[in-house]
Amino acid sequence: RNKVAACEEMGIASHLERHPADLSEAALLARIETINQTGSIHGILVQLPLPPHIDSNKVIEAISPSKDVDGFHVASAGALMVGQPGFWPCTPYGCMAMLASILGGEAMDLRGKHAVVIGRSNIVGKPMAMMLLQKNATVTVCHSGTADLATHTRQADIVVAAVGKVNVLTADMIKPGAIVLDVGMNRNEAGKLCGDVDFEAVRNVAGYITPVPGGVGPMTITMLMLNTVKSAKAS
Repeated sequence: RNKVAACEEMGIASHLERHPADLSEAALLARIETINQTGSIHGILVQLPLPPHIDSNKVIEAISPSKDVDGFHVASAGALMVGQPGFWPCTPYGCMAMLASILGGEAMDLRGKHAVVIGRSNIVGKPMAMMLLQKNATVTVCHSGTADLATHTRQADIVVAAVGKVNVLTADMIKPGAIVLDVGMNRNEAGKLCGDVDFEAVRNVAGYITPVPGGVGPMTITMLMLNTVKSAKAS
């Protein structure tokens, strides 16, 4: 709903298709190919996760790279890896935009900054690390196999939490003045939407921190709109 509303606000025509959960993989792939061939459509977004009988990777790879405004296609991932133009995944792209607003705009240079990314997903963690590297940050990627997470985060000037676990990052794990970007989306014991960071405690230590909701989420949608406009201009 938020993405459709954002398109309407931006003056971008959008069409939301809803399909039954038992739709076959072949039918979905055929529909994507039809949209690939439709010149008036500049972006294709398939909402994940998909039903278990459908291979998400196969569906993502079926999307034309020129319309991959989510930035999930292997061609987009490869372009990011080698520093070539392409569509960046929207959530880490939004994180980079927020960092730029704090640290000097698009020309920001993170040389000398230590960034810790918590999480190694293809959607956030890995591309986030690549984007930070492109701006000359020294990057550490932590994950479920990392021993003593706090040892790494206490050294970080920038921490991106994207693991999907409530309070994985607490105040004693943060260097004073650090920038903390919370990508997590969870529910606490009271059923309230929250991120990966203990916000109320960490806000007293961090120099900058994003809330959940209302932080990274809106930026994800903003960068989706930007990718769509870029696709339209390139067509």
